[in-house]
Amino acid sequence: MSDRDRDDKARRQQQAAAVETGAAGRGALSQDELDELVASSDTGARTPPGLVGKLILGVALCWSLFQLWIASPLPFMLNFGIISATDARAVHLAFALFLAFMAYPAERSPIQLGLGILAPIVLSGLFIYGAPSSFPAWWIGLTGAGIIAAILLGSPKNRVPVWEWALALVAAGVALYVFVYSDELGRRVGAPIQTDLLVAVIGIMLLLEAARRSLGPALMIVATVFLVYTFLGPYMPSIIAHRGNSLSEVANHQWVTTEGVFGIALGVSTSFVFLFVLFGALLDKAGAGNYFIQVAFSLMGHLRGGPAKAAVVSSAMTGLISGSSIANVVTTGTFTIPLMKRVGFSAEKAGAVEVASSVNGQIMPPVMGAAAFLMVEYVGIPYFEVVKHAFLPATISYIALVYIVHLEAMKAGMQGLLRAYEPPPILRRLLVAAFIIAGICALSLVVYYTMGWIRPAFGANAGYVVFGLLTAAYVALMWIASREKPLELDDPNAPVTALPLPGPTVRSGLHYILPVVVLVWSLMVDRLSPGLSAFWATAFMIFILLTQRPLMALLRGESALVARIRQGFDELVDGLISGARNMIGIGIATATAGIIVGVVSQTGVGAALADVVELLSGGNLMLILLLTAVLSLILGMGLPTTANYIVVSALLAPVIVTLGQQNGLIVPLIAVHLFVFYFGIMADVTPPVGLASFAAAAVSGGDPIRTGVVAFFYSLRTAALPFLFIFNTDLLLIDVGWVMGIFVFVTATIAMLLFAAATQGWFLVRNRIWESALLLLIAFTIFRPGFFWSYVYPPFEERPGTEFVQALEDSVPGEGLRLRIAGLNDIGSPIEFVAILPVPEGETGQDRLDAAGIELIEDGERLMIDNVAFGSPAQSAGLDWDQTILSVEAPVDAPSRYWAYIPAFLLLGGVVWLQRRRLPVPAQGRDKETRHA
Repeated sequence: MSDRDRDDKARRQQQAAAVETGAAGRGALSQDELDELVASSDTGARTPPGLVGKLILGVALCWSLFQLWIASPLPFMLNFGIISATDARAVHLAFALFLAFMAYPAERSPIQLGLGILAPIVLSGLFIYGAPSSFPAWWIGLTGAGIIAAILLGSPKNRVPVWEWALALVAAGVALYVFVYSDELGRRVGAPIQTDLLVAVIGIMLLLEAARRSLGPALMIVATVFLVYTFLGPYMPSIIAHRGNSLSEVANHQWVTTEGVFGIALGVSTSFVFLFVLFGALLDKAGAGNYFIQVAFSLMGHLRGGPAKAAVVSSAMTGLISGSSIANVVTTGTFTIPLMKRVGFSAEKAGAVEVASSVNGQIMPPVMGAAAFLMVEYVGIPYFEVVKHAFLPATISYIALVYIVHLEAMKAGMQGLLRAYEPPPILRRLLVAAFIIAGICALSLVVYYTMGWIRPAFGANAGYVVFGLLTAAYVALMWIASREKPLELDDPNAPVTALPLPGPTVRSGLHYILPVVVLVWSLMVDRLSPGLSAFWATAFMIFILLTQRPLMALLRGESALVARIRQGFDELVDGLISGARNMIGIGIATATAGIIVGVVSQTGVGAALADVVELLSGGNLMLILLLTAVLSLILGMGLPTTANYIVVSALLAPVIVTLGQQNGLIVPLIAVHLFVFYFGIMADVTPPVGLASFAAAAVSGGDPIRTGVVAFFYSLRTAALPFLFIFNTDLLLIDVGWVMGIFVFVTATIAMLLFAAATQGWFLVRNRIWESALLLLIAFTIFRPGFFWSYVYPPFEERPGTEFVQALEDSVPGEGLRLRIAGLNDIGSPIEFVAILPVPEGETGQDRLDAAGIELIEDGERLMIDNVAFGSPAQSAGLDWDQTILSVEAPVDAPSRYWAYIPAFLLLGGVVWLQRRRLPVPAQGRDKETRHA
């Protein structure tokens, strides 16, 4: 080794040590080191110099261009390059695998090394055990030995050795095998040939090694355990045992069909997630991330704990376009954390505020990480509905976090930063705000009705007209921005003499809002598919990136036009590369999680798991939810949010719905999936592994474990919400109108603020223990008013099952009649559950019974269902033939459950009165008292 090589190696070791030291809380990191920290977790920490580095960047660029091509209408317009969904998944995975081995060097810690070697050994043994006698098993051993050899030979950070080139090319090749031979594979589904088996064996082994490199060992371990369960089913404990599967069955299920690796999760990553991640990357390259931070800082910096509130708001806005907690922490935290420390927050509290707000970005529509698009497929509802259900909990969670920051500022007696101007009277500010809101509403109406007129008027040319109008709006907003000083990210460590002016700051980047408007309009108004919506928003974002620099130069009368055009093109290329590199981990995660989903569908472990969970919980729904929450947190410590959501929802979502029915609670599937998702993102906060907490500690110089603990307490509101919306689905705006939706929003916000005040131990002044307990009780009552009210006024009258027809006749059409049913489940075991049958129109009970599609038969004192019509309301409610109706719960007239708010608010008034008496007397008041004396 030459002296220069030794110097380079020493320098790299020093840089790595600096990153590790900073992440451990011993000193804040520089921006370059923070970029390296994000790269190691999100984009890949290896970009070697020279031709190989350019090749990695070129492949990432090609991946983005490929995804834009298949998402666009161009293949169908030109009748060229049309690729089926399954083929697109194969190409998508090939890109992800190639870049995972090229851009992610493998960690060399003893644990990582041991796990990296153990997994191929275990998998090779399993595959040889399950292989048919005619299959040359030595191929399997050779594959495992080759991967182990590559791991042992090392993985340098500054170059790609020949053995990793081999891993990357072979991994891409086995993924592309599904694309190249798709027709042949389609003709022999269920009867794979030897080549199919070999490709599947190599593919699964390399996929798990890629997961270890890009995501850490946890997902690889979980997937390996599930594969062990698949092959060794007969040797498992009796409650979860199954017949076991052969290599042919596993290879066919996991690699040839769309049940495993190339299943729904990878399909969502291919069709939707990539474009949204790319859109966020392009928006950030254009300068929108800096714009959001500066706007939040200018608007909220003057408040108590202002920089912390600005951190929450800017993270919320960044979270609209970013699905990564760690990238969000580093993007906004490098600016906000030092400012929070300057106004009085400790390093740990400053980091915790940033962590809590950044992690919340993943539950903020419209992007919500990748999970929102997976919910579309798994729950089977439109994307608009997913966003509608997720909107209210995410919004009130952010409002509560701003309030928590306010309480922390109150505790410490903090003040805001100095304004750059003297604010006008409050009445004038309210009038200005009202006019702005009215103007936005009026503009929205004009746009809505104009768009409604353009389409029928211009027909096929409507798209060109809409683009022309968008371009005109873009040029107008750019002209407004050109009148202001360009936004630059200030040094947060420099002294702040005054806050930036809100007006000029807001006006300097209004054009960044246009692509977001295009995205939200396409999703919410035009109801286009998420993929097509993201494509049009990304296409407009590309237009902005190419034109904003030269256009701004023209509007400002600058001369360097050619340089600005080149700068715009360079930023576009950088954005396309960043978007692809951000997707490497997500692509690998969704493919690897597909293995777990495939095992669940192949072995029937879901039904067995239901028995295990029911046994552990005793059938108690609250215990089941607690078990699910704990499992999500444990898995989330090592799994990315998306993979965690896929695994836990595949395993436990159906169990919660089924056991909820048995407990008399009809839990909507979307509520269960959001429950799982919320606790999956909580793992980014929860110590000892919370990665977002380590990233924040690297910025703040605080202790990462203490940062995680504080962030966890700040995030308790996020942990409480899932339990609340399981039992009160009004919070998810399910079957709720506009007026009721506003009412639910206001009351839920009040309840969440009270919950935050109770958990933080401060309301108007420091709480006494019994005051915190009362605030929790009041918050629970507001969130779920029916809990106590139902003890006073039961909402249902229970009648024997034999009175079912009479209960139908007595009920109001459109109401839900609750039936307790006894029957058999899918595997023939006895089961009791509650079904809700909508009461149809009809003169008599028998007429309504016929309209519901039910035929009954009496068997002594039992009333049994003899037949259920196909596609009838009864079938939709889960009724089937040979079931017994045990009892009927008919709705009764009772006072509204919202009357429970009266004692709750009276109790709140008492707490307010008691705390106001303890408020410190202002200094001016004490002076007056002294003078009077």
